Amino acid sequence: MKNIVLIGFMGVGKGSVAREIIKISEYIALDTDDLIESMENRKINRIFESEGELYFRALEKSVALWLESSVKNTLISTGGGFYKQKNIHKIGKIVLLDSPFKAIISRIKAHPNAVKKLSKRPLLKDLRKAEALYEERRPEYLKIADIVVDVTNKSALDCAKEILKKS
Repeated sequence: MKNIVLIGFMGVGKGSVAREIIKISEYIALDTDDLIESMENRKINRIFESEGELYFRALEKSVALWLESSVKNTLISTGGGFYKQKNIHKIGKIVLLDSPFKAIISRIKAHPNAVKKLSKRPLLKDLRKAEALYEERRPEYLKIADIVVDVTNKSALDCAKEILKKS
C-alpha cells in the first residue's frame, strides 16, 4: 500500500469518494484543506479573505512537504489547486477525479447542503471565472494524473472501487 492522492476540480467529489475508500479498504484518510484549516485555526474562505490566495498556496506547500516526508499508506484528498505542488508525485499515486464543469456544478447544487458547499469555495463565487479556471486546470490535471476516473453519473462507492482496482 502506498499513498493515493485524489486531485480534481473543486466540488468534483474528492471528499465523498475518499469517505467510501476508507470504508472498504485499509486506508486512512487526510484532507489537505482540513489540515490547513487546523494549522491556521480558521476556514479556507477566511484565509482567502484576509491573507489572499498566495498565502494559501504557501500553506499548501508546507502541507505537501510534510505529506512527502511523514505520511504513508494514506488516502489524501486535495484542494483543487494542490496539484501544482512540485513534489506531488513523491507523495503518492495521483488519481484524477474527472467530470465536466457543468456536471460538477449540477452535483453541488443537487446536494442537500448546496448553499454551504458553494459558500465554502471562494473560487466558485463567480461561475464564469470558475469555468475558465476549470478549463485552464483540466489539461494540467490530465497531464500529471497516473489514473483518471470519470465520476460523472457514478456513485462515490463505484468510483472508490474503481480507484482501488486501478491503484
